Amino acid sequence: MIADELASQLATLERDGLTRSVRTLASPCGPRAVVDGRELVSFASNDYLGLASDAALIEAAIAGAQEWGVGAGASALVSGHFAPHAELERRLAAFVGRERALLFGTGYLANLGIVPTLVGRGDAVFSDRLNHASLIDAVQLSRADSHRYGHNDIGMLERLLERSSARRKLILTDAVFSMDGDLAPLPELFSLAERYDAWLVVDDAHGFGVLGPQGRGSLAHFGLPPSPRIVHMGTLGKAAGVGGAFVAGDASVIDWLLQRARSHIFTTAAPPLLAVALLKSLELIAAGEARRAQLAALATQLRVGLTDTRWRLLPSPTAIQPVLVGDNHEVLRVAAGLAERGLWVPPIRPPTVPAGSARLRVSLSATHTSEHVAQLLAALRELEHAAK
Repeated sequence: MIADELASQLATLERDGLTRSVRTLASPCGPRAVVDGRELVSFASNDYLGLASDAALIEAAIAGAQEWGVGAGASALVSGHFAPHAELERRLAAFVGRERALLFGTGYLANLGIVPTLVGRGDAVFSDRLNHASLIDAVQLSRADSHRYGHNDIGMLERLLERSSARRKLILTDAVFSMDGDLAPLPELFSLAERYDAWLVVDDAHGFGVLGPQGRGSLAHFGLPPSPRIVHMGTLGKAAGVGGAFVAGDASVIDWLLQRARSHIFTTAAPPLLAVALLKSLELIAAGEARRAQLAALATQLRVGLTDTRWRLLPSPTAIQPVLVGDNHEVLRVAAGLAERGLWVPPIRPPTVPAGSARLRVSLSATHTSEHVAQLLAALRELEHAAK
């Protein structure tokens, strides 16, 4: 029976410590979360700048709803592209220093739109082994030949490019890797893209708003110049605090996506009220140096506080600070122990991360305080001593 097969597969996930569950919050996104009737300090959100519940964005969203209603009514190419959407695309392109930008419903949809639109059968994609699931799925949809190189392994990537006879080539990478928190070597990747005449598609989901001057993203962080071969994807539901995503690049690239990206053409546009809120978010991101400085200070506090403990932090210069545990069941026990002490830190297990590398994903926000991080450090030290 089909149902029996599913039950068996679910039992295997349970045995291996790999089952997932949904936590329902009874509070807005912020540094404290009410979960199952308990208030916890949350290190589980990607709201890096603390904008998701910012009063200015809430006021902008209310004003947007009053002027534009709460729905778009259709896809952007039918009747769902409103004046706030157009203004947001103009402002995003200018903010990241590209000619044009195109809005998508989510970062996942943006990635599913980019890759199959730029390459197909007979072409080749060269993808970092730790890329996000949306990029992996996008490659499969494209039907291009897939080549995966070792994480940030420039030498291996060059060898693959050198051997390729594909008519079109595309290098595909996260800018900030979401489960490790480290950065892609974007200058070296761009150099290879130039040398081998390839596209360079950069998923900046966890860099936009946090890295670079005024939070303009990972490309600005590395000082990369505008180039027709670079396609920049950024999400708007993490540091920007709202929702959606954008793709920015050369005008011809954006025009081609507008004509061919199925995940843009065949989906209802986001409510214009969100675009109004995001226009305010861009202002706050540009003026957010104090927020970014707070993030850096909290990351330093965490790293220094764990130096003489068993807890090993992966090398990360970003708001994502993973604590490597290893075993699936052990990471679940540690996460449960933190929850008992009033802290919510999500345990991350395969297939999200490689087997044997289960971890606690500590995600910092500018709205966290040094007291919050001190509470986390104290709890981790308690759990360390309890395990001895």
